[in-house]
Amino acid sequence: MKVLALNSSPRGAGQSKTEWVLSHLVRGMREAGAEVEVVALREKTIKNCIGCYTCWTKTPGTCIHKDEMTSDLFPKWLEADLCIYATPLYNYAVTAALKTFMERTLPSCMPFFETHAGRMFHPARLRRPPLVILSVAGMPDPDHFGPLSAHMNYAHSSPGNKLVAEIYRPAAELMANPMFREKANEVLQAFAQGGRELVESMKISGETMKRITQPISDPQSFMAICNAMWKTCIAEGVTRKQFDEKGMIPRPDSLQSFLLIFPFGINAKAAGDRTVVVSFAFSGAVEGSCYFTVEKGTVKAHEGTWEGPDIVVEAPFDVWMDVMTGKADGRQMLMEQKYKVSGDLPLMMQLLARK
Repeated sequence: MKVLALNSSPRGAGQSKTEWVLSHLVRGMREAGAEVEVVALREKTIKNCIGCYTCWTKTPGTCIHKDEMTSDLFPKWLEADLCIYATPLYNYAVTAALKTFMERTLPSCMPFFETHAGRMFHPARLRRPPLVILSVAGMPDPDHFGPLSAHMNYAHSSPGNKLVAEIYRPAAELMANPMFREKANEVLQAFAQGGRELVESMKISGETMKRITQPISDPQSFMAICNAMWKTCIAEGVTRKQFDEKGMIPRPDSLQSFLLIFPFGINAKAAGDRTVVVSFAFSGAVEGSCYFTVEKGTVKAHEGTWEGPDIVVEAPFDVWMDVMTGKADGRQMLMEQKYKVSGDLPLMMQLLARK
């Protein structure tokens, strides 16, 4: 099987979530024996369709433009046994680069009118490859892909057009956060499995699709964590890309956001087979108490206090946030008595060591 995979993200490697998930889908396809060529549309020169219809009249099947679409991409598209359109969700649709590519496939149609299933369409002049649409979005709601799905299904409902799979991954930006590394790995392995299934059967099973689209976080947690991240970017004067490159942590600004974010920074395995309770008593800008139960490699957050915790941290809220986000040295601040710790100090150092 010959596959043409078109990545229409304007972002480069290391930042593009479209490229990230596409690479795993492609890996699975290659493992199943497919010959896959991946093309980054951002690196190609593709002029806009100007609606001249020269490709329908004077030079049937050939575009008037002389660019990389005409000389390279269009022939490869026609020869492919399967084509993947990979795009981040921009304004509930594909990127401008992919839309330009799609419009430039017009030479594959003839100008005449025919009807099918009650609608009029232009019949195919040339064989059009079966298509997979793959899209990622920052939002966690699958409904955001609704307009894109409706467009792709309508555009491929006439004879000569076949949409074999729709792959939509919400909350894709969250997948890159170290806090969700384990979930992200599960999703990426499912993408690879989906690639294998496409080569073997030209479809993706419901079970694999469920794994690909599984929730990363509940909507309220997602919103609180992402808002904290953006506030941190603004406060520190960094871009989203710089935030990732520096390995920064969203800075909690309330007890509620601390309860959501802090568990991901605990090295839960350090507790071994024990059940460990870490308690915090905050003063200053944010006052309140909370505790975390560490057991069997998992961390659960709770508001309030716990009688007889293994470790108690008493700190001004802003001081602990500086320690947590790496803006201050936790050991130095402890020596300077900026905060207090009672209980099993060596265990606390193991639990709170940055992953």
